[in-house]
Amino acid sequence: MKKIISFAMAVLAAASLMACGTASGSGKGTDGGLSAAGGTDVQSGLPADAQGESVLVYGSGDYTRINPAMDEHGEINILIFDGLTAHDGNNEIVPGLAKDWEFDKKTCTYTFYLEEGVSWHDGEAFHADDVKFTIEAIMDPRNGSENAPDFEDVEEIIITDDYTIAFRLSAPNAAFLDYMTMPVLPEHLLAGGDMQESDFFRSPVGTGPYRLESWDEGQAITLAKNKSYFKGEPNLERIVFKIVPDDHARALQLESGELDLALLAPKDAQAFDGKEGYVRYVMQTSDYRGILFNFRHAYWQKNRDLIPAVCYAIDREAIVDAVLLGQGIAAYGPLQRNVYHYEDTEHYDYNPGKAKQVMEDAGFTMGSDGFYERDGETAGFVLSVGAGDQVRADIAQAAAQQLREAGINCTVEIPVQVDWAGQMAYLIGWGSPFDADDHTYKVFGTDKGANYSGYSNAEADRFLKQARQTFDTQARREAYAGFQKALADDPAFAFICYVDADYVAADTIRGITQETVMGHHGVGIFWNAAEWTMDDGK
Repeated sequence: MKKIISFAMAVLAAASLMACGTASGSGKGTDGGLSAAGGTDVQSGLPADAQGESVLVYGSGDYTRINPAMDEHGEINILIFDGLTAHDGNNEIVPGLAKDWEFDKKTCTYTFYLEEGVSWHDGEAFHADDVKFTIEAIMDPRNGSENAPDFEDVEEIIITDDYTIAFRLSAPNAAFLDYMTMPVLPEHLLAGGDMQESDFFRSPVGTGPYRLESWDEGQAITLAKNKSYFKGEPNLERIVFKIVPDDHARALQLESGELDLALLAPKDAQAFDGKEGYVRYVMQTSDYRGILFNFRHAYWQKNRDLIPAVCYAIDREAIVDAVLLGQGIAAYGPLQRNVYHYEDTEHYDYNPGKAKQVMEDAGFTMGSDGFYERDGETAGFVLSVGAGDQVRADIAQAAAQQLREAGINCTVEIPVQVDWAGQMAYLIGWGSPFDADDHTYKVFGTDKGANYSGYSNAEADRFLKQARQTFDTQARREAYAGFQKALADDPAFAFICYVDADYVAADTIRGITQETVMGHHGVGIFWNAAEWTMDDGK
């Protein structure tokens, strides 16, 4: 198979099955950790009688809950749940729980015709009430879903019968079919419950190709195939999400045969190039990194004019080369991997001279300590990074060093918990491979559900609304160009880079599509996992 090189932080890597066999794959051999008879696999937690079954062990980050209505980016969601629509390997819309749909332009109404005979994993029948319940739960402001802006145009949900449901919108939403990929939740298990705290989200029940079999906290989440899946019985018997938060530990467990698939950092992934039994999948993503400025913080309310200097002071190409080992590209906007990308905006290419000019034009002077100051205050800020992501931490440290060299005193902290309201800045990761409305409208729109920076720009809002409300390709192109120019003129983030996704996998796995563009954290590789197979490598 073809071996490729790519980035580091955003994806999965996959381990090999090799001749000595493991708890996953074909189960050949005896040194994969399975007890000879009875008991459990000491490495994966699988029942001992799983030997001989096709079981894929994936190196995963930890989960505190599985709640797709409130959260995004959970790789496991697509295996347990279905939406009315789905995305194929080209990230185009295809049928999901809805077998067909139609749109009435006059009334701005989408009508979906649902699959019949679909069951939840507990055996109860799926019907239109479940869809209505899910979308209304997301729309309910009391539930605090970051996905609420996706459905803010919904004025009425009409159920005609158990298998026909319509959504009347207040205005056109060109991304609505994309948003109906939202996983549907079972009303009979969640009605009246707390959509943030319910125990359901530790023992979720869906309609998807795999069902939750067990959850050993901090160790593994085991999924067993749904033999009555409405799209056809999956091939793999089980998929185990083995919790391995550390990037390097995943690489070691891939090499030892404890994992079959994992997301690796670039340096770790490159070590598998040419190694027998492994395939490296370098996959393009829409996943970018940048510095999010907290505009609710008093510092940025006073020093917002410092931000263009921050943007000019970052050497993006150097970070791509040194941290990502060349596996990514420099970033200057949120739509560079989208059909509505507009090239002709300010890129903020590395330019220390311009950074200096911005600072001095704004009244900053160089202090004796090598940092600019204004009104007796040093120019600088603390950049927070979430724990457990070494590549992101390395990007933050590299950017901070470059800023200090430019006279801006930037330091990095890794707090135990992210303080969105109190922090000064955050090394953010975002991005979507789907419609351009996704991860722009709700991230940069004033007071929207995923606008964690408190950014507000009337021009950006206007263009985002225009783009959402038209289906005309040229009109959308012009609107998104206006948005990207407004965002460049008044940056919400200092964009740094797009990261490629480095998956390393056992060469026994068949079905991974390398051409599919991945999303944030490299999510998306399991889009067709029900079709995957594993052989004995012969």
